[in-house]
Amino acid sequence: MTNQTIHTDLADERCGRVRAQQRGAPRPPGVRIATARSGGVTVTRVQITRNGLARPRGRYVTLETPAVSILDERDERVIELAADELRALLPAKGPVLVVGVGNRRVTADALGPRTVQKVLVTMGPVAASWGAPLPGVRPVAAVAPGVAAATGISLQQMLASLVAAMQPAAVLCVDSLMSAEPQRLGRTLQFSDTGLCPDDPASAKSLTERRLGVPVVAAGIPTLMAAREGEDLVVTPRALDSVISHGAALLGAAINRALQPGFTVPQLCWLAN
Repeated sequence: MTNQTIHTDLADERCGRVRAQQRGAPRPPGVRIATARSGGVTVTRVQITRNGLARPRGRYVTLETPAVSILDERDERVIELAADELRALLPAKGPVLVVGVGNRRVTADALGPRTVQKVLVTMGPVAASWGAPLPGVRPVAAVAPGVAAATGISLQQMLASLVAAMQPAAVLCVDSLMSAEPQRLGRTLQFSDTGLCPDDPASAKSLTERRLGVPVVAAGIPTLMAAREGEDLVVTPRALDSVISHGAALLGAAINRALQPGFTVPQLCWLAN
């Protein structure tokens, strides 16, 4: 592979896998990468320990299913693995605001809004309907704000107002991601404690602790990649509708399990639906 711009939101591609294939592009200092396998799932943990690199300083985790698979919301093994990794990035206590980032009308960008539909909400009228707080249930709210073109309000402005009103312990953002490797589309999860940090620093999707004042954890699935023949074209999986549907259900289940460890996966799926 010749030296070229890497279009990816996945830290292990940016700092390891793709860079390692480029001439004269060794792994930069300040990057630690560890890979393990569990039940056929490859788990890669990337820790960036200094500023000024291609991705912000922090922790990144990817879970990759076998090449013949797509993400399956019925796979409790993957849900449990994902929940464990996500839980380690979140504060142990306090309310969490789950945000579905993206445009529900554009399939490749609909992962965030579709995922929040699967999240178990335990605040507001839902909690009031129980009559009393249930022991061991973490306060969770979920929202899909849409895009500024439809609302007239930037994502940062809207979430800053929600954070000020709700005072959550953390914000968990879910969004569609870009990969540099076609075989990873629709079968990889990434979590990070750096917030949502697209390649473009001025992006309206840039959501970080510095902007919102609380820890921001990001979760996503790669659903598109830049076409080889030009930066103005993108490639999506052939079964994109299925990727978004199954991926949203699996991410929702993993988020619920991470936030509500006192319930089993089947119990959470029943409660969320």
